Amino acid sequence: MPAPSQKALIRRPGPRLADGLVTHVERTPVDPERALTQWEAYVAALRGHGWETVEVGAADDCPDAVFVEDAVVMYRNVALITRPGAASRRGETAGVEEAVVRLGCSVNRVREPGTLDGGDVLKVGDTIYVGRGGRTNADGVAQLRAVFEPLGARIVAVPVSKVLHLKSAVTALPDGTVVGHEPMVDVPSLFPRFLPVPEEAGAHVVLLGGGKLLIAASAPRTAELYSDLGLEPVLVDIGEFEKLEGCVTCLSVRLRELHS
Repeated sequence: MPAPSQKALIRRPGPRLADGLVTHVERTPVDPERALTQWEAYVAALRGHGWETVEVGAADDCPDAVFVEDAVVMYRNVALITRPGAASRRGETAGVEEAVVRLGCSVNRVREPGTLDGGDVLKVGDTIYVGRGGRTNADGVAQLRAVFEPLGARIVAVPVSKVLHLKSAVTALPDGTVVGHEPMVDVPSLFPRFLPVPEEAGAHVVLLGGGKLLIAASAPRTAELYSDLGLEPVLVDIGEFEKLEGCVTCLSVRLRELHS
């Protein structure tokens, strides 16, 4: 059986970061030096809460490669290497595949014509919500279903039209409650327990363990809400990445069930 693990894949921002894709926001200038400082603080926050970080090899020709979550979906000890919906991002996956192979993961790959971005995948226990939208197509959803359903996962496809990825709209608290900024969520009723939050960035949390949540510093009111619920927000400034539609979830891949 898989043993609990606390490893996180990360990837350093490359020299072309400022050229990253934007689809639902206006382009604004990105400061690469400030972005690197913010990324280092994000990594330090993971490490400071017990996570062992595994740095994926550079992909300097891919401006969006720092958003490492989009290149792979993990379920238990199985890795599904994605086929990103943006063709310019497909060079990002080889280095991520090398990293998960080194960690002993079983590897599957999304094949053409399927497209799937890891940011479109939200796991809540054994339920896997998959955002069907601009970056993930129906064939990608079907391929994910074929890989993970035999392992005991329940796959639920949900529409995504207002944001880049499903996890740009929703993530989940430790008790499984799905949280989201309601104007960005297509159909909140698809989630059995849904808690609206007051800020878009507040919808993005990384579960650090022990009731601690990594959350962007741009969501102070939501952080206060989480504190009122008995959780402990850990705030990080990721403002340069938010200019590229990035959030705290997409800067790492958390591997919680590797074989020991």
